[in-house]
Amino acid sequence: MIKHRKLAGFTLVELMIAVAIVGILAAVALPSYQAYVQRSNRAAAVACLTEIAQFMERNYTQNMRYNPVGFVLPAFQCGTELAARYQFSSVAADLGQRTYTLQAVPTTLQQDNCGTLTLNQAGRKGAAGGFDATTVRNCW
Repeated sequence: MIKHRKLAGFTLVELMIAVAIVGILAAVALPSYQAYVQRSNRAAAVACLTEIAQFMERNYTQNMRYNPVGFVLPAFQCGTELAARYQFSSVAADLGQRTYTLQAVPTTLQQDNCGTLTLNQAGRKGAAGGFDATTVRNCW
């Protein structure tokens, strides 16, 4: 006597349901993941601004000014690592070279509500082109 076994497998409907479920999960997870990546890169930019500020303070103790003649901001490793997402620069705010403002300008890969992050010699933090406390708290 020959027994016939029923073949087991997926029907096309079952396969389409599984694909739809995976698609829905991906549609929900991808924006959350992208927001997480932006926040982590912004946190790295904040750390890099702090590192550059420490360099500026060391430079001030040696030269009694933040931006002596011929001063060029060196290439920091953090700046190199974040170059695809942020461009870092130092802006001399006065002719006496006793103040500075550091900027982390986001590239097109890092466009978010925080915009340009700033830090000056007094430790004043800024975001999105201003110093609004709520924005700074959310971005820093």
